Amino acid sequence: MTQTEVIQEKKRLLSLDFFRGLTVAAMILVNNPGDWEHIYAPLEHSKWNGCTPTDLIFPFFLFMVGVSIVYAIGARKNDKTLHRQIILKALRRSITIYIIYVAIHFLFVFNFKNFRILGVLPRIAIVFFICVVIYTKTNFRQWLWIFSIILILYCFLMTVIPVPGYAYAILEPGKNLAAWVDNIILTPKHMWSGTKTWDPEGLLSTLPAIATCLSGMMVGSTLKRNDKTEADKVAWLLTFTSFSIIAALIWNNWFSINKALWTSSFVLLAGGLSLLFLSLFYYIIDVLGHKKWAFFFTVIGMNSILIYMSSRFINWKYATDGFFLWFNQLVGEPWNAFTWVFCFLAVKWALLYFLYKKKVFLRV
Repeated sequence: MTQTEVIQEKKRLLSLDFFRGLTVAAMILVNNPGDWEHIYAPLEHSKWNGCTPTDLIFPFFLFMVGVSIVYAIGARKNDKTLHRQIILKALRRSITIYIIYVAIHFLFVFNFKNFRILGVLPRIAIVFFICVVIYTKTNFRQWLWIFSIILILYCFLMTVIPVPGYAYAILEPGKNLAAWVDNIILTPKHMWSGTKTWDPEGLLSTLPAIATCLSGMMVGSTLKRNDKTEADKVAWLLTFTSFSIIAALIWNNWFSINKALWTSSFVLLAGGLSLLFLSLFYYIIDVLGHKKWAFFFTVIGMNSILIYMSSRFINWKYATDGFFLWFNQLVGEPWNAFTWVFCFLAVKWALLYFLYKKKVFLRV
């Protein structure tokens, strides 16, 4: 590894930390709206087809996982003797993520009978490992081919293959091919408790989720190129952004934008928006060097796993109610729900800032 490659390996993409922190903050806002009976529309998932800001949170994470893979592995990919080590390490991390998911589920109540086998963390674990293997063993052009094949194949499976019991392709909740596969393999007892008839992180829809992570890999690889200026990189990425969003809107006429099914059009829309935000943040923070304004969310992004897990083990609501109840009462409805979330986030950020100053970062 050359000296230039070593320096590049150590360089941290602050815009990625900022983007991750912003997304985590959005997740906190969505999961803790203050008053569940008066939720702002953008903080809810779309009923089925369509897309809200809330629907974009998870694909943004998977997109950033793809970018992180490029920066984490970097030039080690060029040494084939390290491939086995890279893949085994990725497997260990994936298993660790799934163990954390299982531990969170069984820590307080042991109930395997209704244990949800898949979910958000399991999807991250599966997608991460598969994409590390793809990144290690293939090149950029092959990523693009795999990305395209996945989207076309998934569209074909969902819109052409007849669903058993219906004799034709159908995309309705609980009646589509993805739901049929989950009912056969996972069984209703081990699917999402919200319906028990389909799972938004099911088996078949994991395929396009891999494509979402691949889009992040392609973007990360573009950002690390040395043969283009920073301005050229941003210009190319913004061009890809436009293409991706336009393609998503066109494909929406045949295969509707749908987060629950993670449709091909949804992959393109979420990927295009992820690319748009990261490109802008990259130019402002990493290229122009305007970092101070991004500090709040960067602190969150550098310890995102810790703050996600803490929600399962710490009663943050108790802390916010105790310190900020008077503030919520002062502002009154309907703003009290928003201020409660703001206070909720402030308490969490204070802990993260303390750990940041102590240089304590949780890594899996």
